[in-house]
Amino acid sequence: MENQTEARLKERQRYVKAFNNTMVEIWKEKIVLLDAINRGKRYPSETKEWPNNLYDSVVGVRMDADGKYLSVELEQSFNVYGIFVNYGVGKEVYRGNPGDIGRDKLREEKKWFSVKYYASMKNMEEFYAKNVGQDLAETITNAISRQIAVQFAASKQS
Repeated sequence: MENQTEARLKERQRYVKAFNNTMVEIWKEKIVLLDAINRGKRYPSETKEWPNNLYDSVVGVRMDADGKYLSVELEQSFNVYGIFVNYGVGKEVYRGNPGDIGRDKLREEKKWFSVKYYASMKNMEEFYAKNVGQDLAETITNAISRQIAVQFAASKQS
């Protein structure tokens, strides 16, 4: 039974480590397919210049996990305007505008982020439910088996 527990732990470790890289690759693929690459000017930050397009700005920043990969923190990064591209909003509408810009809206939603991210998080949830559920079932079975063994031994001594 211990080998199965170790195998599930290694499976969780592989899954989590691959998640950030996979998300970055999926997002970059969607950015290219939707032609959501901004080829505009560079935006200076306090320490360095940002990548000048959305594609280059998408990176997996970090992954932290406890020893059993039961508590996991993942972080990805991309230029802020990527969210505006995702929802099809931006500088053509000034702040405070009630929605009437006096012409047809030019920007279109390019769902490179939200749909894939939500689906991937649901996939991770399902994976964890199955994987950790198996560990829990094994733990409960072992505890019950030990309790039955103790009761059986006690009844034989009586």
